[in-house]
This record gives sequence, structure tokens and C-alpha cells, in this order.
Amino acid sequence: MPINQPTIADNGIVRPTHVEIDLDRLTDNYQAIQKVVAPATVMPILKANAYGHGLVAVARHFATLGVPYLGVAFLEEGILLREFGITTPILVLGGILGNQVPLFLDYDLTLTASSVEKLTQTNDAARTMGRTAKVHLKIDTGMERIGVHYYSAAELLETALACDYCQVEAIFSHFANSDAADLTSARTQLARFNEVLDFYRRRGLPAPRRHMANSGAILQMPESHLDMVRAGILLYGVYPSDEVQRTIPVRPALSWKSQVVYFKVVQPGHPVSYGSTWQSDHMVRVVTVPVGYGDGYFRSLSNHSEVIIRGKRYPVIGRVCMDQMMVNIEWESAYNGDEVILLGEAGNATGEKVTITCGELARWAGTIPYEILTNINTRVPRIYLGGDE
Repeated sequence: MPINQPTIADNGIVRPTHVEIDLDRLTDNYQAIQKVVAPATVMPILKANAYGHGLVAVARHFATLGVPYLGVAFLEEGILLREFGITTPILVLGGILGNQVPLFLDYDLTLTASSVEKLTQTNDAARTMGRTAKVHLKIDTGMERIGVHYYSAAELLETALACDYCQVEAIFSHFANSDAADLTSARTQLARFNEVLDFYRRRGLPAPRRHMANSGAILQMPESHLDMVRAGILLYGVYPSDEVQRTIPVRPALSWKSQVVYFKVVQPGHPVSYGSTWQSDHMVRVVTVPVGYGDGYFRSLSNHSEVIIRGKRYPVIGRVCMDQMMVNIEWESAYNGDEVILLGEAGNATGEKVTITCGELARWAGTIPYEILTNINTRVPRIYLGGDE
């Protein structure tokens, strides 16, 4: 089944614009989260190319750590991991179509049963194939995305008890506002989920494994950790919002780098880039960097963002192009081949760290950190440091 595979750099010459992923930081973040949520376990979420970090390599790394489960968004992501030899249990979190069920069984993937109809289709397909389908039941407690509504969930749970060809491993829901300062909505959702779970208590039955906490709830709602948590952006060292309490120390695993490929002097009154949106009233030195919105460096960052060169921050000027952008270094020095930090940190002349965070890029672009990471194009090579890579 076709899917865009991540570009992984080898040991030869790679494109100047690339991403570096520190696998040891991923380990540290995972262990920090696990320590806080224990005895609950941690499911790393790997959707959207592992939040831009590289689906296959990151999955392999977490598999070596012995994680109990991996989470992806789509069937195709799960199939790709299986084809690359990942044997860890994998939950596909997204909605499914009935004709996809045989592929879940063929590739030993766990599906999300989000309605009575889909659960029945799954049971019928498994019976036909002489197999047992692994499912997690999805309850909608207020997201209004997929899942049976909490107030009508009993029918799904009753149906699941009668599905002889389905192994119900877990039941779960998803928070809409767990990364907000005001947790009223999130607490209401958790209360609704607990009401649904009373179904099992009333019948004297053990509940399946329960999971609801995403990154915001991991940080702010220990009462929601239950049996397992789903660690997404927090696992990669980025906090989900500016409002969230930073109760677990994590560090970014991803750095985005490029190099200076051209240097010029620009005369006063000479506009830079498409649309002539920037010009100087004095002579300046401008360098060109081979990265653009075709790589995921948003066009909305034009005239708003900064990069780090030689330990100092400089502004991006003019419109970001598809493959290149320009940086104003005023009358300071930079040379072809100098490293340019788009996202990450570098030391300056006094030994201090100069950093551009994912949150800063998101604010400059008018978006959220999730979009910054997941939009780094797969044409940008990934280089892995540490771990076993």
C-alpha cells in the first residue's frame, strides 16, 4: 500500500537543510513521563511521521525500549511499520472503513471500534477469516470527532460482549481541552468516561484497559492517567500549549538546520524577494539559505522569524520562497557553509546557549507547535544521533 516514506540520510553527502533527531532525548522524555504516570504505562504516538521525527526510525527506537504499545493515525502507517519489521502492538487511532478490516487482521493491527456498526463489521470479517480481531472501543465524551457518544455507549459495550471474534483489549476517549489553563471541560469529559466505565462495575465484570490522557492531561490531570497514557508531542520534548503546566521536564529531540549558500551586499532601496515586501534604507549584508515553504518552513514566517548563525539571531527578510529564503546579517560576517539553526540551539561566543524553540516558530507563523513539527517535509533528510541508530 503506497505511503510517503521518510527520507533518512546516510553517511555520505546530505542536503544542507536537514533535521537531526536525538534518540537519547526521546529515551529521556519517555522515561520521565513513565516515572510520573506509573503504574500506568505509556503508549508513544507516532502519527504524522512521528510528529516529523521519522516514523520508522522512531518506532524502531521505542521498540528497543520495550514499550507496550505504539499508536498511529491511519492503517497505512501501521502497515508500513509492520513491513519494516516492527512487532510491537500497534493501535490505529483513526476511523476505519469496513473493507479495511481484513488488512488489520493480516498485519496484526489493533483497530478503533467507534460504533456498533463498525464493531459488528469487524466481528463478521474476523469470523469469515477464522481470526480474532484486536479492538479498542472509542467513546466520545465531548470531542465530537469519532466514537460513540458517552450517553449512548451501553449498546456498544453490550455488543462487544457478544462479539466472539473480537478481543476487546481496551476502552478509551480523548480530551479536547486538557492543555488549557481552565480544566473544567476536561474534568467533565473524564467524569463522563468514568460514568461509561460503570457499565462493567454494574455487571461485575473487569473493565478492559482504560486510556484517555494525552500530553496535556499527562501534565495536568494525574487522575486521568488510568491504565495507560498516550504521549504525543510531549514525548518529543515540546509542550502542547503555552497555558499548560510544565510538571514533567522534557527536552526537544529535534533540531532543524541548514547552511549559508550565498552572500551578497544589498543596496538601500533594493527590495528582497517576491512581492518586494522588505527593503533597507542602508546597505546590508544578506545571506541566502536553501530552505523554504516546500520544506515546511511556512511562508507566513516571512519578515517575522529569526535564525541563528554563529551564535546570534538574525531576521528572515522578504518572502520565504519555495526552496530558499534570505536573512539580514546587517554588516556582520557569515560565510558559505556556515551553519544556520532554524529550530534548536547553538552556543555563542561567551558560551551561552542561543535557542529558537518550536513555540517561537509557531507564534511567528500564527499556528501551534504541532503544525510546525508535522509540516517538515519528508524531502528534508533525517539524521539520527544516539540510541542504536
